[in-house]
Amino acid sequence: MIIAVDGPTASGKGTIAKALAAHFGLPHLDTGLLYRAVGRQVFLDGGDPGNGGDALAATSFPDSLLDDPHLRTEETGGLASRVSVHPSVRQALYERQRQFALQEGGAVLDGRDIGTVIAPEAEVKLFVTASVAARAKRRFLEMQQRGVKVTLAEIEDDLRRRDERDTNRAVAPLVPAADAHVIDTSALDRDAAIAAAISVVEKALD
Repeated sequence: MIIAVDGPTASGKGTIAKALAAHFGLPHLDTGLLYRAVGRQVFLDGGDPGNGGDALAATSFPDSLLDDPHLRTEETGGLASRVSVHPSVRQALYERQRQFALQEGGAVLDGRDIGTVIAPEAEVKLFVTASVAARAKRRFLEMQQRGVKVTLAEIEDDLRRRDERDTNRAVAPLVPAADAHVIDTSALDRDAAIAAAISVVEKALD
């Protein structure tokens, strides 16, 4: 069974995907981490994330980079959004994601194009979304806990820019699959969002 979980930054898709993987006993892949690693590698190489050649060269990043704590920063998230617009980068990472999705027994993958591009044959597709205000508040609290100095307005502006890039890129834009179940987490806490997702999957499997 393949479960595809898509959605914008800070919508809760990662939390939901991890919970679904644990509940149904499936391996989980945060595909956004791959793009963050590419963005981070471009930075380490001194390259330009807007340059397709620099971004493609960074797709050969070492696996050890996936454990780099810098991947979770807002700065690297912005770099990930910028490198992800390059078709060559998406193609380079496509095979890695497909292999994970097609492993025996199934898997849970979360990202922005899982249900539309990476695993369109997924048995269950979720599109997790939330308002910019709700997402910004969550990310702001998260940043405060980490001791990162940033304003709520700055986070909102960053999320809007990322949404603009992700939804309007020519290749694999961020859109719900035609058969995706949309879950709006704006007014849901963590447990309620997870419960809603588990319910959708269980009903789909009946």
